[in-house]
Amino acid sequence: MKQLFQRKDVRQILADLQQQEAQRSSNDLHRNLKLRDLVSFGIAAVVGAGIFSTIGNASYQGGPAVMFLFIFTAIACLFSALCYAEFASTVPISGSAYTYAYTSFGELMAWVLGWALVMEYAVGNIAVAISWSDYFTGILYSTGIPFPAYLSMDYLTAARVSKEVIPLVEGGKALTDLTFLEREAYLAWTNAPVLAGNIRLIADIPALVITLLITSVVFVGIKESKTTGNIMVAIKLAVVLMVIVVGAAYVDTGNWSPFAPNGLRGILQGVSAVFFAYIGFDAISTTAEECENPQRDLPRAMIYSLIICTILYVLIALVLTGMVSYKELQVGDPLAYVFAQRGLNFIAGIVAGSAIVAMASVFLVFQLGQPRILMTMSRDGLLPKAFSKIHPRFQTPYIATIATGLMVAIPALFMNLTEVTDLTSIGTLFAFTIVSAGVLTLPPAEAGEARRFRVPYLNSRYFLPPIMLLLLALVWVYAHEELIAFFSFAGGKPNQSAASLFLERLPMWVFLCVAVAVLVAAIWKQLSLIPLLGLLTNFYLMTELGIHNWIGFGLWMLAGLVIYFSYGYWHSKMRA
Repeated sequence: MKQLFQRKDVRQILADLQQQEAQRSSNDLHRNLKLRDLVSFGIAAVVGAGIFSTIGNASYQGGPAVMFLFIFTAIACLFSALCYAEFASTVPISGSAYTYAYTSFGELMAWVLGWALVMEYAVGNIAVAISWSDYFTGILYSTGIPFPAYLSMDYLTAARVSKEVIPLVEGGKALTDLTFLEREAYLAWTNAPVLAGNIRLIADIPALVITLLITSVVFVGIKESKTTGNIMVAIKLAVVLMVIVVGAAYVDTGNWSPFAPNGLRGILQGVSAVFFAYIGFDAISTTAEECENPQRDLPRAMIYSLIICTILYVLIALVLTGMVSYKELQVGDPLAYVFAQRGLNFIAGIVAGSAIVAMASVFLVFQLGQPRILMTMSRDGLLPKAFSKIHPRFQTPYIATIATGLMVAIPALFMNLTEVTDLTSIGTLFAFTIVSAGVLTLPPAEAGEARRFRVPYLNSRYFLPPIMLLLLALVWVYAHEELIAFFSFAGGKPNQSAASLFLERLPMWVFLCVAVAVLVAAIWKQLSLIPLLGLLTNFYLMTELGIHNWIGFGLWMLAGLVIYFSYGYWHSKMRA
C-alpha cells in the first residue's frame, strides 16, 4: 500500500531530465516551441466556443455587468494559473496536472487526476467536434448547399426526436411548422439508408472528418501543429478585433442601462458557462518537453494568454450588450446575430465562418495535450508501453495520438454528448483544485538552485479569515433567504423528499466542510494564500455543476480505479 502514496522526488526528476537532455536522440520529442507559440496555444484553447457562443447566454442573464463575471472568473483561473506556473517551472516535463500530483500526493492521486484529464480532453473534444459539425452544416444550409441530414446528425438524437415528431407529421403537421432540430431529425430518420436488421445509417460525418484532420496534424509533428495553430489563432484574433472595432461604432450606450438588470445573482448565473470559456490554458503545460525553455516560458505563457483573453472577453461583452439589448442575446451565435440585427450581413457571415476556425483551434490544442498525458502515464508504467513510443520520423507519441483520435472520433460519430459537457468542467475544476493544493507541498528552493517561478507568498492567517467573513456578509445581504433555507433543509421542489433534497445539496455541504478545514489549516500552519484561494474557488465552482455531474464524475473515477488496480498498480515503475 505504500506505493499508492509514494511521491516522485522533484530533484530526482530534474536530474533525470538533465541526463535525458545530454543523451537526446532523434527519437525524442523535438524542442521548437517558443514563448509566442505557447501564448498562441493558450489563446487557441481559451478563445473558442466561449467567445462565439456561451457569452450570449451569460450576457442575457447578467446584462452588461457580465463583464465583471469574466473578470471574476479570470481571477479565479489566475490563482490556478499561478500554481500551474510554479509546477511547470519546477517540474518541466510533460504530463500537466498528472505529473504535478505525482510529486505532491503520490501515485494513486496522480492516476485519479490523469483519469480526470482524460475526461477533460476527450469528452471536451467530442463536444467540440459535434459543435463544429453543427456550425459547418449550418453555414452550408444558409448558403443553399444541400447536405444529407442523416450524415450530419448523431443516431441517438435522430431516434429520440423523430419518435416524437413522426406522429405529428402523420397527423397532418407541416414540416415548416417544426423547429429546425425536429425537421432535421425527421428527415434524417426517414431518408437514412436502412441496413440489415432495420438499422438506419445515421452518423455525424463532419465531426468524424474534423477529428481525423486535426489528429493527422498532431500526428505528423509539433512543428506542423504549431504552424497550423498559429495561423488559426491569427485568423481568430483578426475577426475578434474586427468585431470590437466595427461593433464599437454601432454601440448605443442606452443599452447599457440598466447595467446589472438582474443584480449579483443574475451575473453569477452564468459562472459555469463563463468558466467553460476559460478552461484550456492548462493544456500549455502538456508541451513542456517540446519547449525550448520550459522553466522560463511556460509560466509566462499561461499568465500572458489568460490576461489577453480576459481583455478580449470584456471588450466583446461590452460591444455585444451595447449593440443590442441584453434581452436579445440568448442565441447560439451572438456575435453573428448582433451584426445581422444591424444589417451587416457580410460581417455576420465572416463571424459565423470564423467560428469554425475558432473551434478547430481549440480542438487542435486539446488533441495535442491528451496524447502527452497518456505518454507520461505510460512512462510511469500505469499504461501499456505502446503509449510512450515516439515516432522515429515525426517525433510524436504516435500510438497515443491515434488512440486519442479514436477516443474522440467514434463517440462523436454516433453519439450526442452535449448533455455531458459539464463533465469536462468538473474534470478540469478537480484538476485545478488538486494542483492548487499540491503547490503547498513543494519543497523550498535550495541555495544555488536554478531560479524558478514561485507563487507570491501571502500569509493566509491574516488574509483568509477576513475574506471569508466578507463573502459571508455579501451572501447574507444578497441571498439571506436562500441561506436560511439551506441550513433549515427548506426551499426544495414541491413533493421533494428530505433525502433527495440533502443529496441535491451534498456538494455544497462537502464544500463547507472543506472550507472550514482549510480555514483551520490557514490559521494554524500559516499557508500561502493564493493556492488556498485557488483550491476554494475551484471547489466552489464544482458545487455549481450539480449532483448529477458529481455522480457521473464519481462513476468515471470508479471505472478509472478498476483499470488502475487491474493494470497500473502491478506494472508501476514506482512498485519496481
